[in-house]
Amino acid sequence: MTDDGLLATEFEEHRTRLRAVAYRMLGSPSEAEDAVQEAWLRLSRSDAEAIDNLAGWLTTVVARVALDMLRARNARREEYVGSWLPEPVVTPAAEGAATPEQEAVMADSVGLALLVVLDTLAPKERLAFVLHDMFGVSFGEIAPMIDRTPDAARQLASRARRRVRGAPAVETDLGRQRELVDAFLAAAREGEFDALVAVLDPDVVFNTDAGADSRRAQEPTVGAEAVARRALAGGRPFLQHARPAIVNGAAGVVVAPHGKTIAVIGITSAGGRIVEIDLVIDPAKLP
Repeated sequence: MTDDGLLATEFEEHRTRLRAVAYRMLGSPSEAEDAVQEAWLRLSRSDAEAIDNLAGWLTTVVARVALDMLRARNARREEYVGSWLPEPVVTPAAEGAATPEQEAVMADSVGLALLVVLDTLAPKERLAFVLHDMFGVSFGEIAPMIDRTPDAARQLASRARRRVRGAPAVETDLGRQRELVDAFLAAAREGEFDALVAVLDPDVVFNTDAGADSRRAQEPTVGAEAVARRALAGGRPFLQHARPAIVNGAAGVVVAPHGKTIAVIGITSAGGRIVEIDLVIDPAKLP
């Protein structure tokens, strides 16, 4: 690996996996790309010939960079107003069955609801869970990344796993997801309170991420009737500009009057009802 072109080629072979690791750690495509780029910079300054396992070396670098970024971001978020939500990954929604491209996105996607749960984990718990449970990295490899023993890393992942398993088993059928999203939009647009409540889980949660704009920030709204009232109170004119989209691999909504995206709505369903609505209106997170 002495040739720079060859080194770059080998790095590109690992980029997709590295980006996936970083996104699951950070919940932000842009920050994930920054972490991957930092791994490339460190590789280009290293003695590549001395690296026996390039994939493992790169994964370690990306994980450590993401861990540092996550710690720094968590410190900044102590003064955050309202909900903090991951940066959504949005692809257009086609009518009918998902396209092969959409199916590929969905196969490798992480739902917003899962990312929200991951964001409740301590940084080291998140790293241990993401690397072991999602990417099959051994605890022996994870341990030095977080300055813990393999047994301690296993315990961190176990605690994270219990938290993740507490989340509802989400609907995976895109067609059924879209039916619920369409029913929610129709009821909200027409001001039909009972129809709106009917598609919402009794314990549904509505999160809003307005970024630095404290005037638009809101604490989570919980419960079908409370969420329905909130949707009807401020959502009808807003939702007139809504169009279907795939948000983190699931049926969601983009609100784009005159072609300018002002909101992305991730919708998570389970048991035939909507269990979580994640409204992102922070301009820094919009596509």
